[in-house]
Amino acid sequence: MHTLGRMSALRVLISINIMVSASTNSSLMDRQQRSFILPVEANTSLSKPVDTKAVLSCPPITQKAVLVTIRWEIILRDKPSCTRAYRRDTNETRAINCSDKTISWDSRPDRNPALQIDPVAITHDGYYRCEVVTTHGHFYHGYHLKVLVPPEVTLFQLENGAIVCRAAAGKPAAQISWTPGGDCHTVEEPLGNDTVTVQSSCRWEDHRVSKVSCSVSHLTGNTSLSIALNQGVIVLGFPPSTLLIILYVKFSLFLVILIIVGFIYFQRIKDCRA
Repeated sequence: MHTLGRMSALRVLISINIMVSASTNSSLMDRQQRSFILPVEANTSLSKPVDTKAVLSCPPITQKAVLVTIRWEIILRDKPSCTRAYRRDTNETRAINCSDKTISWDSRPDRNPALQIDPVAITHDGYYRCEVVTTHGHFYHGYHLKVLVPPEVTLFQLENGAIVCRAAAGKPAAQISWTPGGDCHTVEEPLGNDTVTVQSSCRWEDHRVSKVSCSVSHLTGNTSLSIALNQGVIVLGFPPSTLLIILYVKFSLFLVILIIVGFIYFQRIKDCRA
């Protein structure tokens, strides 16, 4: 009986040692695996002004990982997908359906696999995705690139007294505000290349103004222009037809007065001679 008891206790101790050893090894392996894990996939929204340089980076590679291949996939609107790839074992690069010469490797892909766009154009709106294959797995980083175009801002006065502020061919559409505020009407005119012209016309009825300012807000920067009006002049919102009628009535009254004065003058001369 004592022998059987000792054997049962020995079996229990051996089982406990095996379980503890397996658990320890599993925890050690989990910690080692976690130490090599990178973010598998990430996406970034990126805005760049037109005619500047953009550099898109790939996911970082750990020191213990060995690079196998790098592949950039470029998806632009209304164009076939472009692929630029690098293979480390043969030290070769290749390009498929890539006709845009302004999109290229930033430097040697074996040293820096970043992609450069120089200069950035409106047509470069799209999605750019870098795939890095290492001995530790596949890793991705994507960029949603949005190209910005600054608007051309002008401020001028029409013959009817209205002041016009125009932000032409901006991407995205600009926002216009006035100082002082007036009776304003703003319209947007989309153009064919994703740019938009915004025009705001304002009147200041029954308000004595000497200077007005137009402020244009845009993602590429803000612009403010001012225009001086005649001091002490009340800017009225008469339409052109009404102004012509007023001028015609004033001219007619002046002509009638001139005829009456002339008639009286010549009548007096006639009386003096008589």
